[in-house]
Amino acid sequence: MQNNRIYPVLLIVLVCLAGCRFGNKPASKPAKQSETSVPAASDDFFQEISREAGLNFIHSIGDDDLSNIIQSDGGGAAFLDYDRDGNIDIYACSGTWLEGVSKSEKPSELPGNHLYRNLGNGTYEDMTKKAGVGGPWYSMGVACGDFNNDGYPDLYLSNYGPNVLLKNNGNGTFSDITKRANVSGDNECSIGATWFDYDNDSFLDLYVGNFLKFDPDYNYYYAPDGFPGPMAYDAEPDFLYHNNGDGTFENVSAAMGIADIDGRAMGVGSADYDADGWVDIYVANDHTHNYLWHNVEGKRFEDRGVMSGTAFSQAGEATVSMSVDFADYNFDGLLDLFVSDDTYCSLYENLGNGVFSDKGIASNISMAAAQFVGWSSSFMDYDNDGDADIFKTNGALKHLYGQEDQLFQNEGDGTFRDVSLELGEYFQRELVGRGACIGDYDNDGDLDIFIINLNDKAVFLRNDKGNNNNWLILKLTGTTSNRDGIGARVKVTAGGKTQTAQKKSTTGYLSQNDPRMHFGLAQSGKVDKIEIIWPSGKSQILENLDSNQIVEIKEP
Repeated sequence: MQNNRIYPVLLIVLVCLAGCRFGNKPASKPAKQSETSVPAASDDFFQEISREAGLNFIHSIGDDDLSNIIQSDGGGAAFLDYDRDGNIDIYACSGTWLEGVSKSEKPSELPGNHLYRNLGNGTYEDMTKKAGVGGPWYSMGVACGDFNNDGYPDLYLSNYGPNVLLKNNGNGTFSDITKRANVSGDNECSIGATWFDYDNDSFLDLYVGNFLKFDPDYNYYYAPDGFPGPMAYDAEPDFLYHNNGDGTFENVSAAMGIADIDGRAMGVGSADYDADGWVDIYVANDHTHNYLWHNVEGKRFEDRGVMSGTAFSQAGEATVSMSVDFADYNFDGLLDLFVSDDTYCSLYENLGNGVFSDKGIASNISMAAAQFVGWSSSFMDYDNDGDADIFKTNGALKHLYGQEDQLFQNEGDGTFRDVSLELGEYFQRELVGRGACIGDYDNDGDLDIFIINLNDKAVFLRNDKGNNNNWLILKLTGTTSNRDGIGARVKVTAGGKTQTAQKKSTTGYLSQNDPRMHFGLAQSGKVDKIEIIWPSGKSQILENLDSNQIVEIKEP
């Protein structure tokens, strides 16, 4: 560790050579002018600016009415910098009309996925056709990862039907390489997926969570429900794909011990919960117990959901689990989990030694959450006060009934408070929320939110007040490790407080947040120390940095 220490004078040179940007300076050359213009900040903490920002995305279920469980699952979205200009772009997933599934007549123009390029002036431009990423697919979720380490993020789409791997060509276009890569699956209904390097060989592997064997002709159900629920159908096993490093993948599920017999996967996340250097997998299953796949040194996986206390809710029940995210919400250096569901949700505090305790009730989250059906949930420090808050989208399960989204503020004493109605007019709106991605779209230091609503317009929430506190954003680039640095463990110390986080792939439900790592610093104008343990095992220390900057760090 001592040999990797970078002292202040040398640090300034190295960080600047790596391409750091200070404050709110532009991330790239002057942006193209847009016909739209974003409004000035209002009195709200979060301001809804979808239309003004040029984000005209409308999710579709591919039908006139919500009539089956596939349509109800919705879509996700991702923040990514697909053209590497320093501005965070957006990819959004939609359903589409399907013969034999949709009951309405086929429309003249099919709905599909969309890619929006961030112009750097607060607005976006739709680049779907030029990039070749629109479909036709019935897409649920998107996972971004640089699987070939060429520096450009690629897209994996989890679909109803064959999945798709889109290789980023580096020129603003993508190529469908699914067949050669061997990652399409076998016509399953895939929901969540996550990129991670399970064997630390520097190439990103892929875990795909599969849902159920849908039969559009099955119609035995309780009439007020609208259509049959998930337990009316057989489960589909999940897949683990190993990246061979040559553009192809191998399905190693059975060989690695992934025995998914009865799980109906929804959200999937990956993080090294026990800090042993090997990234683990959590699968949020619908109506059945959740999986915590412990990575045994890249050689096999063992399900430790039950023994860890994360398989069931605090009531000992298998819930309608939707999504998972990881963060150290209580500053003990251990990664905790938040799992959203249709009732009380679960905040699993990591006690160490592979054991968790559900603090949903004790944290004051459960009673407020139970009023709604929770879908995408992510830890985020929305006010840059230095601790992890929680954002949660809500919406009815089987009907197009809207519900208000929620934001829980971390009170710093192990409890959270629902502050949604204090943050702006948007949080009074009732929408059928599904996926959501979180990131700093305007590089001003605070976190903005893009939300997919079922069969409805998307919502973009600009954060107008979070940067009243100080902040730091880290962009990691692996060399020996995978280029995205996914799996890197980072500690940031400032103002007497140490935050622990890990670079992740997918976050929440069907979605992926800003690929850069964000840290709120409250009133600290300086960062005392940044400690990084890369997936390769290399360690790196940077000291005495100014706050309020985006720092690019390359693995030594």
